[in-house]
Amino acid sequence: MLPITEPRTDRLPSEPSRRFSVAPMMDWTDRHCRFFLRLLSKNALLYTEMVTTGALLHGDTERFLRHDETEHPLALQLGGSNPADLAASARLAQAAGYDEVNLNVGCPSDRVQNKMIGAVLMGHPQLVADCVKAMRDAVTIPVTVKHRIGINGRDSYEQLCEFVGTVRDAGCTSFTVHARIAILEGLSPKENRDIPPLRYDIAAQLKQDFPELEIILNGGIKTLEQCQEHLNTFDGVMLGREAYHNPYLLAGVDRELFGSDAPQITRAEALRLMRPYVEAHLREGGSMHHITRHVLGLGTGFPGARKFRQMLSVDIHKTDDPLGLLDRAGELLEGR
Repeated sequence: MLPITEPRTDRLPSEPSRRFSVAPMMDWTDRHCRFFLRLLSKNALLYTEMVTTGALLHGDTERFLRHDETEHPLALQLGGSNPADLAASARLAQAAGYDEVNLNVGCPSDRVQNKMIGAVLMGHPQLVADCVKAMRDAVTIPVTVKHRIGINGRDSYEQLCEFVGTVRDAGCTSFTVHARIAILEGLSPKENRDIPPLRYDIAAQLKQDFPELEIILNGGIKTLEQCQEHLNTFDGVMLGREAYHNPYLLAGVDRELFGSDAPQITRAEALRLMRPYVEAHLREGGSMHHITRHVLGLGTGFPGARKFRQMLSVDIHKTDDPLGLLDRAGELLEGR
């Protein structure tokens, strides 16, 4: 086990720990994914996909807020820039039982830029501050912000400090920092996750200059060893794509990062615990693929892993016995 650095002790009793979290990821961190990830770690903070205020207030509100009680600690990430709409959405999140509401100030997609959502808001610190204040006035659960270290045309450290300081003055005390700038023209969202260089040094300087704030590091982290190293500088770490593509990494989080002495769940045990959930989803008329697409990453790094992935990504669409197929796939995980 890695040495455990001391977690924060100044957190309010009702505030979730952000020592380790799984990033909000569109099309990935839906309720089925989160149910699965919670089986692997009891302590990781899980985030929803980004939900826009328009979708939440004028769409299928129940569907967007639906979650299983076992998913806690759980945060809802919102996309928007209208303070009143964000306040109303935060109230819905609190009423639905979420432990935190997070404002997206990092998404570089053209679609959301045009609606003043995501990373484009880094160019409007006072608007973000107004949004944060409106949400904080509306709810008692924590309101946090996830952002980049800058955007093209506004990427100096002084401008980053202006952004963080302005939002801090509105009452935000927790910032998750994706340690890359966002290029708002010419790069796709995928390219924006890879091409702008990681600048952990900038995020570390931010923590040094704002020691009273909780600073969570996001971007490019792949192992628990890297997490532990970053926890010597930052208050928490957030993993995105690695946590999704290699989810069994989460099985070590409670022991390695939180000091738990509980036995680590095996891959086979995790899949067996998913079976009743899959059964219930099928009874409701859902497709098993809605769930099993999220567990494919269990099949990595051992003989038979490729067969496991094939069964749950290809064969699943051909079978008349999906639960039987799930059981047979699980046999490939035994001893893993």
